[in-house]
This record gives sequence, structure tokens and C-alpha cells, in this order.
Amino acid sequence: MGEVLTTMKIMPDSPEVDLEAIKSTIESSMPEGAKLHEMNEEPIAFGLVAIVLQFITEDGEGGSESVEEMVSGIEGVASFEITGVGRLM
Repeated sequence: MGEVLTTMKIMPDSPEVDLEAIKSTIESSMPEGAKLHEMNEEPIAFGLVAIVLQFITEDGEGGSESVEEMVSGIEGVASFEITGVGRLM
């Protein structure tokens, strides 16, 4: 079975949210079977900054669900969306 790189855009509740705390929580809470690949910040508008998370999971049904559940439970996260999924060679 191969691996999949998933890109997720995470939107904070407000511009005042501590992005470093969210990023730290993501780094320390990645579920088993998921590996953090890269994490960047993307300015949106009016001081709001999104976190762009890239992670690797095994290619299979429900591959990103555990990461989605983890991110949805982080305080300060308003929403997230999967913006890309691709197989790694």
C-alpha cells in the first residue's frame, strides 16, 4: 500500500488566536499512522492567518479521519478543509 500526502487549511476563530499554541498542539497530537510533513502560515485578510498543514498517511479508507478529528478538537480552531490529496511515489 502507498502513502498519501494530504493538505489541510485550518482557520482560527479570530486574528487574536495564538497560532503557535495551535501548531504546537498539532505537532504533539498527531495520531498514530499520520506523519507531519510541513506546516506553514497563510495570510487571509484583516489580520486573519490560516495554518496550512501537510501530513502523510497510508493510502486507504479513512486515511485522514483521525487527523481531522484531532484538529476539530483543538481550542481556537473555527474550521478546516482538505485542499489537496495526492499519492506519494
